[in-house]
Amino acid sequence: MQTEPATPAPARPHAARLGLGTAAVGRPGYITLGRAGDLPAERTVEALRERTHALLDAAFAAGVRYFDTARSYGRAEEFLAQWLTGHPQAAAEVTVGSKWGYTYTADWRTTGVEAHEVKEHSTAVYDRQIGESRALLGPRLDVYLVHSVTPDSPALTDPALHRRLAALAAEGVRVGLSTSGPAQADTIRRALAVTADGRPLFTAVQATWNLLETSAAPALAEAHRAGRLVVVKEGMANGRLAGRNATGPDTAALRALAARTAAAPDALALAAAAAQPWADVVLSGAATLDQLTSNLAAERIPLTPEDLAALAPMAEPADAYWRTRSALPWA
Repeated sequence: MQTEPATPAPARPHAARLGLGTAAVGRPGYITLGRAGDLPAERTVEALRERTHALLDAAFAAGVRYFDTARSYGRAEEFLAQWLTGHPQAAAEVTVGSKWGYTYTADWRTTGVEAHEVKEHSTAVYDRQIGESRALLGPRLDVYLVHSVTPDSPALTDPALHRRLAALAAEGVRVGLSTSGPAQADTIRRALAVTADGRPLFTAVQATWNLLETSAAPALAEAHRAGRLVVVKEGMANGRLAGRNATGPDTAALRALAARTAAAPDALALAAAAAQPWADVVLSGAATLDQLTSNLAAERIPLTPEDLAALAPMAEPADAYWRTRSALPWA
């Protein structure tokens, strides 16, 4: 975040606990269901830059103050950096989180791609990607996460990498990790135990939690109690909980609550995530302004304990959830 003096900010609107992620709009291909209808027919760099900036404008105006990106989200870091440069007052108010550890390899294509991104948690990749992130975001980089850590990642065990991350933390950047896969809880607990120079190294955790995948909740509660920043990603289950896709028996409870409350399924799904006492920030992954408006309504939905109990049976076994996710097509 910028440190130059700024005029006092106005009272924040309703969406201060929600954040905006840029995974769906920083590159032409992603794994969100129904994506074909969300983006311009020609997914040029300029078209997605314009869409990203429109979403950032609307999110900031609505009170969103946490923006999430990553090195592997195509040109999302670049788009966000350009928006921050053009909005210096906003840049002084927001928290910017990015991630390293995946390299974008699709070359702005959606078809004929063997791999859209390649994961490597090595010191060499860190050294390259922190330089790239710094070149774009400069002092506005507030949170830097190891991307999609699993229990076998060297990010949990490599002393040389830990020294680099500790040096970054000493500069004032909050160092953390994002998690992925059915063993998220194990990964989070192992990360909580990692120290550098006698201090906890990972002070932020970004994890998948949604009504279909709740397995990380106890570990996230432990992270929250330990003072870590907890950010929820994929609260919409890559579009499975959006009204247009929530049509099967797996989402019957969500549809029933939507009918009873006249709230949209996506807003209810994000409201359920925001209702978790350990969740500091819940990310919207909106790709359109209408989706963003609907997502941000989550902040105004007062879910009762009875509502949350009615939604609880939607949770799937973690292995089953992640098998389904891994089969989603890039489009």
